Amino acid sequence: MRVASLTDVGEIEVREQDQPEPGPNEVVLRVGACGICTTDLHMYHGSFAVDFPVVPGHESAGTVAEIGDDVTRVAPGDRVAMNPTVSCGACSYCKRGETNLCESATSIGGAADRVLDGSFADYVLVPEANVEPVGDMPFRHAALAEPLGCCVHAADRSGVGQADSVAIIGAGPIGLLLLQTLRNRGAGPIAVSELDPKRRELAAELGADLVVDPEAGDPVETIREEIGEVDAGIEVVGLVPTIEQAHEVTAKGGTTLIVGVPRQDVAMEISPFDFFYNDLDLRGTFALTRDSFQRAVSLLKHGRIDADSLITEEVGLEEIPAAFEQMENNEGLKKVVVPGGSE
Repeated sequence: MRVASLTDVGEIEVREQDQPEPGPNEVVLRVGACGICTTDLHMYHGSFAVDFPVVPGHESAGTVAEIGDDVTRVAPGDRVAMNPTVSCGACSYCKRGETNLCESATSIGGAADRVLDGSFADYVLVPEANVEPVGDMPFRHAALAEPLGCCVHAADRSGVGQADSVAIIGAGPIGLLLLQTLRNRGAGPIAVSELDPKRRELAAELGADLVVDPEAGDPVETIREEIGEVDAGIEVVGLVPTIEQAHEVTAKGGTTLIVGVPRQDVAMEISPFDFFYNDLDLRGTFALTRDSFQRAVSLLKHGRIDADSLITEEVGLEEIPAAFEQMENNEGLKKVVVPGGSE
């Protein structure tokens, strides 16, 4: 089979590799589509350390090609989405459903202490417990189940419910999926602050009640003037200034949620008295759980999420470096790798 293997920092080689064989509780998927994530970009640039060579790609869906002897939930020919987080099921975190915090978490093509070959390939090996049937949903849509699962988990962490007001800082693919996730929960009004005019336009189309151009003025002041301080300020960029914006617009008793991935070596100042006196929460959210992945698949299957509007490019394995360059230049939105060509 063909794989796009990361052989060193900044080096991807498309090469032949033996097709994996399933163990007793594993399945082999023929990859139909795999989203490109900023995690893949970090691995490519060396800002997320991995052992080379490794095949990235963790947002995928495909057809079951082979199954192990003890597999009972799926059969060859089934169309499924893949949850890339392989949890142990035995640690205290797993036992209380926090599988994203598993003490020995392994990722298929993504971020973890142990990384297995992922889905920038014709085939990928997956535990049976990590696949979810998607019916006749297009693979390019089903591949968004993983990032949507992260957004479902983030929405859980935010505590946002019906009629709660929200400010989302950043309208990339995750910000726009999170916008739709919160609308499904009845949140509103929802403000979105975003530099890129096309992304602001799409945010409005997807249901944002207010879109803000941060270059046109102070976005915090604009949001305050239009809808007031919000119950949840949610940052989806990963920069200290935008985290501070999300915090500044959060009302007393509210929650500031960090969804964007900050660099590990940055720090920010907070006022402990501010959090004490105003009864505030500052929270992070990491990855997805088995539960949020299953709910994400359900949302996609039942048409509650507009996935197609977010996908701007389909690329082959050889085009992945060019797609990384587009991402760095903020060109387009979601790029999807289709190893064997379009469905």
